[in-house]
Amino acid sequence: MNKKRDNRRYPKRPILGVGAVALRRDQVLLIERGREPLEGYWSLPGGVVEVGETLEQAVAREGKEETGLEVTPLALVEIFERLILDRRSRPEYHYVLIDFLCRARAGKPVAGDDVRRAEWVSIKRLEQYRLTEGTLEVIRKALRRREELRK
Repeated sequence: MNKKRDNRRYPKRPILGVGAVALRRDQVLLIERGREPLEGYWSLPGGVVEVGETLEQAVAREGKEETGLEVTPLALVEIFERLILDRRSRPEYHYVLIDFLCRARAGKPVAGDDVRRAEWVSIKRLEQYRLTEGTLEVIRKALRRREELRK
């Protein structure tokens, strides 16, 4: 097991992460998670911010690592916590996540890093996907933010 990744379980403090809400017309870029936590669920491309890296740099790096596409952050969408408790109600995973509305370079996404699949998904078909908690709400908020930026 990857020791760096294993240190994310039962952390001493919350871990800072970023997510990319990349929209293309009526589609959003999603990844199917290939590892715990939430393996098998669909979510936004993203991951942990590295020391010395800005939030924007982290979004671009994680987007590229997980989908193979160049991702450019445009605007902040949401800040939220993902707290997953174990059977004894201890914090097994604790992330503070910052999601950005992004533009992704055209192309077919390719799953990379710790991802099973990466796809452009129709907004109308999102209910057919097993999404991580909060993902649908963040996508809806990003759609509204995109409209605001177009005005």
